[in-house]
Amino acid sequence: MSSTESAPAPARATGESAKLHRRALGVPDLVFFIVAASAPLTAVAGGQAATYLVTGNRGVPFMFVPLGIILALFAVGYAAMSRHVANAGAFYSYVARGLGKVPGVGAAFVALIAYNAMQIGIYGLFGVAMGAFMGSQLGIELPWWAWCLIGAGVIGVLGVLQIDLNARVLAVALILEVIVVALFDLAVLADPGPQGLSLVGFDPTVAFGAAAGATLTFCVASFVGFESAAIYSEECRDPRRTVARATFIAVGLIALFYALSSWLLAVAAGPDTIVDPARLVEAGFATAGNPDPTTVLFVAGAERLGAIWGSAAALLFATSLFAALLSFHNAVARYAFALGREGVLPRAFGYVHAITGAPVISSLAQTVLAVSVVGVFALAAADPVLTLFTWLTNLGALGVLLLMTVTSFAVVGYFRRRPEEGLGRWTTAVAPAVAGALLLVVLVLGVANFNVLITGSTEAPTSAMTIVLPAILFGGGLLGLAVGAILKVRRSEVYRRIGEGGAEPPEGA
Repeated sequence: MSSTESAPAPARATGESAKLHRRALGVPDLVFFIVAASAPLTAVAGGQAATYLVTGNRGVPFMFVPLGIILALFAVGYAAMSRHVANAGAFYSYVARGLGKVPGVGAAFVALIAYNAMQIGIYGLFGVAMGAFMGSQLGIELPWWAWCLIGAGVIGVLGVLQIDLNARVLAVALILEVIVVALFDLAVLADPGPQGLSLVGFDPTVAFGAAAGATLTFCVASFVGFESAAIYSEECRDPRRTVARATFIAVGLIALFYALSSWLLAVAAGPDTIVDPARLVEAGFATAGNPDPTTVLFVAGAERLGAIWGSAAALLFATSLFAALLSFHNAVARYAFALGREGVLPRAFGYVHAITGAPVISSLAQTVLAVSVVGVFALAAADPVLTLFTWLTNLGALGVLLLMTVTSFAVVGYFRRRPEEGLGRWTTAVAPAVAGALLLVVLVLGVANFNVLITGSTEAPTSAMTIVLPAILFGGGLLGLAVGAILKVRRSEVYRRIGEGGAEPPEGA
């Protein structure tokens, strides 16, 4: 991989001059970070299987088509802006440069909440998945939270090492899990389930005929992470091209892979079976009283590919989650670094390691926060999947939707003030504006269906968390706006640097 080429070691830097490890990442590295964050095996075996069962919608595969188009439209403006703004703060810096510094701080607070929620929430499912594998395969029995602590320790170490090492770790995990899912797909094509190679999953009338809003918002969660390329723009060899190429490649790969894999997942069990808990039990994919849809891929795959594949898939299910944890950890650390460098957060967060170029304080702080939250859930004896994982990852997905919506309009604002950049209206205005409007619709659907996302049922009574969790997210954004306004009045030197990447802003900024 090109990331192994030698690069100059970053110089020691402190305060505003802090710099990440420059010229460390190429397009393949960035694609690994993006796709690993979406955790392909977890998304197919867990998220998409659950979507079928919770919504009763057999048209899940079709939903990835319009979503892929919407996100491709978003990527047009997002990639264009990445050629002009290279900042580890990504959404934060884009909003600051496009809509203003006060909205930029609001976006930064939303990003910190969203990405921390995604990363910490995944620990719940990781602990259960790793515990299940180690217990069944090796006879090592530890509580779920113990595996979380072990995982957090490894990620904490990787987080302060060079970013290209992290890319290689993700590359290995990602390639293996994609191979496992691809083998499953090929096996189902050769040996379909009881209804054959039914194409009902790609029928738009079916897709929009049952719980369409809930289905759409569930599918959006499968894409979360694709937008993270710009977070690493300061560490790319050529940010003007690398971010754009990696983003477009990732959107295309994720949409195609998930559409095909979610279709074949339903084909394996039968489209009518995978949406019906009773039929899942009857077909042997689940046990009575526990119609767990995540077993469909493993049971159907083991039937066709043998026990060795089944054991490998179970292990890679856990390592898929580990890869997502590592990817989101790096994303959170870089957001905190960007805010610390510019003085919005304490300056210590802007410190980078003299040798590795990693944002060491931000990385360690994220590890401490993750361990603390996992500890709270463990002490409360809360279910790690139904509470920690479900609540926080869906909160994170909602936050990323909000950020993408605002960023789309920020792209329009940025280029409206800079017509000299010479880019066409399609790139700078039409595509991002249309993407922003469509993402706003999806965001509204996400909020309206949030109770379904956190309860796992279209018929469950409204949970208190349906109100509390979005309130934390939107309240965090409002708090960020207040902080930005205070900085404007009381700390003008910090305010002037917001979104500038630590550089001295131009006069009048």
